[in-house]
Amino acid sequence: MTSAAEQLAANLNFGALAKAKELQKRLWFTLAALIVYRLGTYIPISGIDAAVIKDIFESQATGILGMFNMFAGGALGRMTIFALNIMPYISSAIIIQLMITVSPHLAQLKKEGEAGRKKINQYTRYGTVILAALQGYGIAVGLEGFTSSVGSAVIEPGMFFRLTTVVTLTGGTIFLMWLGEQITARGVGNGISLIIFAGIVAELPRALVNTLELGRTGVLSAPIMVLFLVLAIAVVAFIVFIERAQRRIIVQYPKRQVGRRMFGGESTHLPLKINTAGVIPPIFASSILLLPITALSMNAGQGPEWLTTVTSYLGRGQPAYMLLYAAAIIFFTFFYTSVVFNPADTADNLKKNGGFVPGIRPGKNTATYLDYVLTRLTVVGAMYLTAVSILPELLISRYAVPFYFGGTSLLIVVTVTMDTVGQIQSHLLAHQYEGLIKKAKLRGSRR
Repeated sequence: MTSAAEQLAANLNFGALAKAKELQKRLWFTLAALIVYRLGTYIPISGIDAAVIKDIFESQATGILGMFNMFAGGALGRMTIFALNIMPYISSAIIIQLMITVSPHLAQLKKEGEAGRKKINQYTRYGTVILAALQGYGIAVGLEGFTSSVGSAVIEPGMFFRLTTVVTLTGGTIFLMWLGEQITARGVGNGISLIIFAGIVAELPRALVNTLELGRTGVLSAPIMVLFLVLAIAVVAFIVFIERAQRRIIVQYPKRQVGRRMFGGESTHLPLKINTAGVIPPIFASSILLLPITALSMNAGQGPEWLTTVTSYLGRGQPAYMLLYAAAIIFFTFFYTSVVFNPADTADNLKKNGGFVPGIRPGKNTATYLDYVLTRLTVVGAMYLTAVSILPELLISRYAVPFYFGGTSLLIVVTVTMDTVGQIQSHLLAHQYEGLIKKAKLRGSRR
């Protein structure tokens, strides 16, 4: 079996890439759009004290603020116009997907093809605006209450500050939503994912420098540093292996005669991924756990003694936190998999098109079989997501690693890289087909 690096080199034909002018334009457009995004992460909102904001985020680096700041590429820690990043859009999209399972109207729109998809996307945009405005107002009110040893976070608190903050943060999220759609349409695709990817990768050099500084000062020994390097390579290879793994269910189509010609009879397969839920379960689990923990840690010194005890038991790296985190990931893995893949609908579609699984009767029996296979795959997928997500918690608690290694960040980086390489490969194949068609036409005209 070839390694991940060899597969990447095999997939990307750089000679063909140099000849594909259209693909080069898409790559340059994607790069320019990501540069615009990164520039925006350094434009602060008006009316805040940057020194106070920095002090607050340094004290809450391991809480939910630190996690969201990682997704935002440091924009939240600097309290810039892109502080909310694209997270309201992702939350809106997830809510819409959940509502499709309970709303007959949305379920009908999903079955209407391209027209229904555009309508659902429009609802997602409306939801993004509402969520961004609510979160922006929450951030504005929260900033007014933040104080540190340096002073207050807001220079002039009041309704004007709240209004300008809501408008600025909502506008920044809407712009990123539009920018992601432009990357999808005019770039190499996966626009929203690439924006999150750029934010995480942009903070990686600083995290690596901090880790190397710990090694230089002797906080981390040389064997531990080597262990981290080997572990990082092993985790990346493990993620690539699991994300590429599929359970292929054979689907047979019967032969049928139309006039004197025979059609059908071919055999294909239905691919089922081990990790159908993607990176959504760790994101949900982290958000649900870190939000109350961050609130408790902020008020632990001011409340009763039991509050301090609960906060200590639910701290990062503690057994109670690990257990709750793993349970939440497993729950959301099964829940979200049931949302994105419906065995009954898949079985009905196969039956309508004349397809069947060999040895399984079409219809209800096929749906039961698909559900059985998917459940077993989801068990493996839940264990995989739990292992990758718990790993950084162990590193943080045991070795005080100053960055969030693994979990959602590493999953996003690896999966987006794989998807982007796949998109580039698709464009290269399309370019090669166009070249073959042109050559065939030229030969035909000469004859």
